[in-house]
Amino acid sequence: MPALQWRVASAPTHGPRTERRVVSACARCLPTEWRVWCLRLAVLTLATQYSPLATLAQPPGGYTTKESKAIKLYQDGLDAMHARKWDAAETSLKKAAAFDERFVEPRFALAELYDMKGNDPEAMKWYREAIGIAPKFFPNAYLHLADIEFRNQDFAAAEGHYKSYLELEDEPVRRQRAKLGVDNCTFAAKAIRQPVPFDPKNLGPAVNSPNADYYPCVTADDRTLLFTRDLPDAASPWGHQEDFYVSTRDENGAWTPARPVSGVVTPANEGAGTLSPDGRFIIFTACAGIDGDYGAGRKGLGSCDLFISRRIGNRWSPPDNLGTPVNSRNWESQPSLGSDGRTLYFVRGMQARDGIQNMDIFVTRIQDDGTFSTPEKLGPQINTPFQEESVQIHPDGRTLYFSSNGHPAFGGLDIYVSRMGDDGVWGPALNLGWPINSGGDENSLLVSADGRIAYFASDRAGGQGELDLYSFELYPEARPEAVSYIRGVVSDITNGKPVEADVELYDLSTGKLATAAYSDPSTGEFLVCLPTGRDYALNATAEGYLFFSANYSVAAAKDGVPPALEAKLSPLTSGSSITLRNIFFNTASADLLPASNTELDKLLRLMKANPSMRIEVAGHTDNVGADADNQRLSEQRAAAVARFLTSYGIDAARVTSTGHGESRPVASNDTEEGRALNRRTEVRIL
Repeated sequence: MPALQWRVASAPTHGPRTERRVVSACARCLPTEWRVWCLRLAVLTLATQYSPLATLAQPPGGYTTKESKAIKLYQDGLDAMHARKWDAAETSLKKAAAFDERFVEPRFALAELYDMKGNDPEAMKWYREAIGIAPKFFPNAYLHLADIEFRNQDFAAAEGHYKSYLELEDEPVRRQRAKLGVDNCTFAAKAIRQPVPFDPKNLGPAVNSPNADYYPCVTADDRTLLFTRDLPDAASPWGHQEDFYVSTRDENGAWTPARPVSGVVTPANEGAGTLSPDGRFIIFTACAGIDGDYGAGRKGLGSCDLFISRRIGNRWSPPDNLGTPVNSRNWESQPSLGSDGRTLYFVRGMQARDGIQNMDIFVTRIQDDGTFSTPEKLGPQINTPFQEESVQIHPDGRTLYFSSNGHPAFGGLDIYVSRMGDDGVWGPALNLGWPINSGGDENSLLVSADGRIAYFASDRAGGQGELDLYSFELYPEARPEAVSYIRGVVSDITNGKPVEADVELYDLSTGKLATAAYSDPSTGEFLVCLPTGRDYALNATAEGYLFFSANYSVAAAKDGVPPALEAKLSPLTSGSSITLRNIFFNTASADLLPASNTELDKLLRLMKANPSMRIEVAGHTDNVGADADNQRLSEQRAAAVARFLTSYGIDAARVTSTGHGESRPVASNDTEEGRALNRRTEVRIL
């Protein structure tokens, strides 16, 4: 199963919530020895690898009883446990314990047996009885007992037993976990008394099915929902497989019946997908099966790899492996693509004989040459020595949602939010609170572009099937920055035909790339997602054309209708011209401002890519001031642009400059908006 997807367990959660979410179903994507480990992990609590069974089966100092029949019954009980004959094990172990009230080994084994079966009251009873008889016999029991008490919200007892463990044991990894347990008790005891708003709504039968539906992903306009569905498959070695399904909103805002994503869905497994904001690119996970084959002709580097597919019109291209350095011999999964179309977050786990270990969140970026940078592990504010997963970067590019069991929590995996500062450093991981998080495992949270709605998967009562998708309104303190989106169309100015172009938007205040997209070659349409209340420069570039230039402020969509933009490209032919809307000067000056650099670089690259092209740079002003002053200023500004080009190696014979002052307005000078349009720099191909 791709991406080490997370499934809902049938065991009830203790406390006010009725479901325990997200137990690993990785049994379908890993080699045999790993599948056994994962299945055991799904039913055991923390630190089961330090289980009484391993320690008590052949104690070096002999058993704590001399009764041979009791020892025989105890050994029979252990054998039955290893054979998964739970009833027989329970009977033998109880008889062994009854023979001798000081015989602690069967009591520890009964505690683990009930722990495995999800019977917490009996597990706690037997752990406490065994510890009472022999407090120092098996120190790990304090850790086991504390974990069970914690998930049952007995925080005082759990804290005491975590501390008792710390007094007895020196093993560094388990001590680290016990210290986190103490912190969890302090955190949870306070936070559970301060619940956050949480009212989940089922997405309904058009989306959800009798099968498991999970791992949601939505486009920036909140109109296309992609998710993973688990389906029966007699041809699969596991009897079922995962595929992508998609649903869109109709004119009334209701979700339409979900359908498979043709071109991406294959007889092999696909899962854990992330969409670009416009829904035209999907990055997803595929894993090697039992025989090491990825299926569908796909080649992989490790146990799970990331693949990419592109939608052209209504068709998806054959998926390509992202390759190195993103994929490796390890386990890469659970991708999340930033709204800039160039930043990719994902989870990497290190392969080991007993499963996937050291799961951390990484980030990689597409570089100018089109390749991915070497992935970097996020810092200690995000990653811990424990487990991080299910990363989601919000379209604002600064708010990260993820799951972890290494930060203060209510138990298991909790969902956290971290915000990036202006210095590019991630802030503290903040727990989303109770009851969004619970004593079980929470995972796969997705927040819409506007920040109000969150999506997640759950098997709570009243659903359509095993695992359903839900949405809820996210309380304000956990929301990301307000983000809007813009639709646009790129076309040829001479014939109106759609053009496939690279559309880039830069934040004018920082000069940094804010977002990017490719227009659809069959329609010319593009969609980008941007924080509101800022000024942006837009460039649309296509081979054989002058680039398009515009700038504007982004406001929130009104009545759900986003701002629309037409980018009409002029072919690279004599007489074609372009208005450079992102060339800026100081008032009444020909000094170029730093905000002009992005557009000047575009023009420079265009000249270098077309060495035979000659251009004329023309300056224009509004009608404020004397005619002669405006004429002189327009000439000086055009000359400044020409000097920029020649200073970077463009032959001066290829660039001429002229000024037209206020003589050629394109809008009325009676308004500030019109005067701003008249203050412009134009380039014409000679």
